[in-house]
Amino acid sequence: MSLTFGPNMGHARTNSLIELVKAAGVVGAGGAGFPTYQKLSTKAELVIANGAECEPLLYKDHALMENHPQEVLSGLLLAMDQTGASMGVIAIKEKSRESINALTPHLPANVSILEMEDVYPAGDEYEIVYLATGKRIPAGGYPPDIGVVVQNVETLYNVHRAVEGYPVTHSILTVTGHVKRPFTAWVPLGTSYSDLIGAAGGLTIEDFVLIDGGAMMGGLTDDLTAPVTRLTSGLIAVPADSKVAVRKGQPEKAFRRFGKSACDQCSLCTEMCPRYLLGYPIQPHLVMRSLLTTGEFSETLTHWAQACCECNVCSLWACPENLDPKGVCATTKRDLRDKDLWLSPSKQQDMMKEVHQLKEYRNVPTGRLMRRLGLTGLEGHAGLVEYPGTGDRVDIPVSQHVGAAAVPLVTVGSGVRAGDKIARADSGLSVPVHASIDGTVVAVGDRISITK
Repeated sequence: MSLTFGPNMGHARTNSLIELVKAAGVVGAGGAGFPTYQKLSTKAELVIANGAECEPLLYKDHALMENHPQEVLSGLLLAMDQTGASMGVIAIKEKSRESINALTPHLPANVSILEMEDVYPAGDEYEIVYLATGKRIPAGGYPPDIGVVVQNVETLYNVHRAVEGYPVTHSILTVTGHVKRPFTAWVPLGTSYSDLIGAAGGLTIEDFVLIDGGAMMGGLTDDLTAPVTRLTSGLIAVPADSKVAVRKGQPEKAFRRFGKSACDQCSLCTEMCPRYLLGYPIQPHLVMRSLLTTGEFSETLTHWAQACCECNVCSLWACPENLDPKGVCATTKRDLRDKDLWLSPSKQQDMMKEVHQLKEYRNVPTGRLMRRLGLTGLEGHAGLVEYPGTGDRVDIPVSQHVGAAAVPLVTVGSGVRAGDKIARADSGLSVPVHASIDGTVVAVGDRISITK
């Protein structure tokens, strides 16, 4: 399947890739949504296509590579040419044989496949960069600091589409869990979660909650009016009283109180932390210890939270007491910023250590992680299909990326076609937003609502 909706953006052949990618609204589809044109403005020796997809139950990257290998490779080669990189690597789990087999016949001499173990968090760019190069991203730094650019495979697909003249109007995502018909599909931006659940045939449980994103790093929501954005990777429907839902739903006051009263400083949260094992200055057990200090804030212990990537291994895998070191680290990072105690990258780098000698033996196998999360039995193949939804309205946020929100260009009553620009990039770091369906604008605000 190839997306053929929307008008050509009318670009001239003289336009640079940077301009085309910005005009198309391409952002990082595997993380926070950093505008891709900015990433491609750097220079690099290596571009890595991240297709590891280490979150349990998600299938969208696998489906994309299996069904659109040439488009993904085209985007990778475009990124390599733009950044001056001489080499490209596609990071895929070794179990994803369909994707590997689809890509292999099309690989040029300067692009290789990095086959990764089926472990979590294989998709973390710090892990991928280290496995691909043997080098570590500096503490507090970014891959370009060591001559590397990392892009999610969906992002690279969208780079290819931008050159073809198509803006980002859909997101590929997986809907799974306790639904009748799990699926992966290209879904119009602004589609409600209610429409997604309906497209999956409805729920098979009554008292439910949705994991927005992956089971490990995704957040909980029961808001069925929430819209699909360029960052949506999937929805997982789970019982509201399930282990993973209860753990993720604890309020800050509770997980800090429990941590203060029950943490026995066993240090397993630190010993299993992927970033700690790579030598970064993160020690969750010391951040947990900070809860026991008499003062409101421990300046000697809390800085050990700063390098936390919030992968949740400490909370959902390592801790034998079912405490939440990740939650404590995440809120501590917030407090460090608020109190202007954030350490500079150079200070963080001074705290780096060598890679732990037992690192390779402390990876988290996905199958065992699924059992720990209580998600076994939900591994139904959510294959790529034409989107089965029938919704007649989308509510498209004007802010779906890092940086300034886009500025609406339409008014109530405006007629639009899929692919039309409906909000322009604001000054500074920003990208435009485009209509995902044909229809009429019925509301303009933080979201632009369109009905067919």
